[in-house]
Amino acid sequence: MNKKVLGFLQYLFFLGLGIFLLWLALRKSDWNTILNDLSDANYLFLVPATAMLMLSHFSRAVRWRILIRPLGHRPSLLNTFLAVMTGYLANLAVPRLGEVLKCTLLGRYEKMPADKLIGTIVAERAIDVCSLFIILLLTIAVQYELIGSFAIGLFKNFFFSGAKNFSGAGLTIIAVLVVFSILLCLWLLKKMSRLQSVGKFRKALQGIWQGLISIRYIENKGAFFFHTVLIWTLYLYSAYMGFFAMKDMSQYGIKAALSALTFGSFGMIVPSPGGIGSYQYAIQQVMLLYGVSPEKGLSLGMLIWFSQTAIFIIFGGIAFLLFPLVNKRRS
Repeated sequence: MNKKVLGFLQYLFFLGLGIFLLWLALRKSDWNTILNDLSDANYLFLVPATAMLMLSHFSRAVRWRILIRPLGHRPSLLNTFLAVMTGYLANLAVPRLGEVLKCTLLGRYEKMPADKLIGTIVAERAIDVCSLFIILLLTIAVQYELIGSFAIGLFKNFFFSGAKNFSGAGLTIIAVLVVFSILLCLWLLKKMSRLQSVGKFRKALQGIWQGLISIRYIENKGAFFFHTVLIWTLYLYSAYMGFFAMKDMSQYGIKAALSALTFGSFGMIVPSPGGIGSYQYAIQQVMLLYGVSPEKGLSLGMLIWFSQTAIFIIFGGIAFLLFPLVNKRRS
């Protein structure tokens, strides 16, 4: 099948998944109530939320730059930030496209190998996943009675639904097959290394691997850790501003905002375009634990999602237009 057709079908599948999750959230909700909640919102609170999110994206650019330095390159901070914002814009169109696009653009304008940059993105995403699980544990620890059983049930369904009949022997066979497949691929690459196409593929893999292990050679680990904490802290307080924007929601406090951040982030992992549907559904479900009505929880999820998406469209679009102009002037 043509790669473009396959990619288009994949995009339609994940878009359909997002719309389905949005339908799940809406099917028992009063649409008029949701519209009233959104019309009564105090959108002035989105101004500090926007400032916090933009600062978090800038901090992410600084952290990525720290991760790139062990590769022997020092891209400009402006170009790195523009690449990050352009990547967010591209992710709205096709999930994960932005990760490749920002590496391609930064590599082109800073004269760096894009494959090594992709490796740094893989390392960065690994750090983000670890950070998210730490935040999940923190969320459960500070409000175990409320969140504990919900989180355990959610992850049981996620990881074990459809796999209840798997035996230990079955899992062992799968693991052996995976290891055998990896070893077979490595053996084939070695045997066919004289072929030009295989050589290019091996070189690309080596570049990605060098980028991936760059995290071991970070010069300023303190700054890297600081920006990681800062990014997630800014995410938390920008979500908290959404509670103040919604009428009668500020009373739920920072713990509820922490829960919204945690499970909303897991909702964003679902590869629907921009997290549409999955993000709103996750916020609605977790806010039910606090006694918030389905309509109010969905309104909150929509408000936060719309503000984040607007930032990606507006500032990501500006970054996309500025990228060639800035570098034309530099050259």
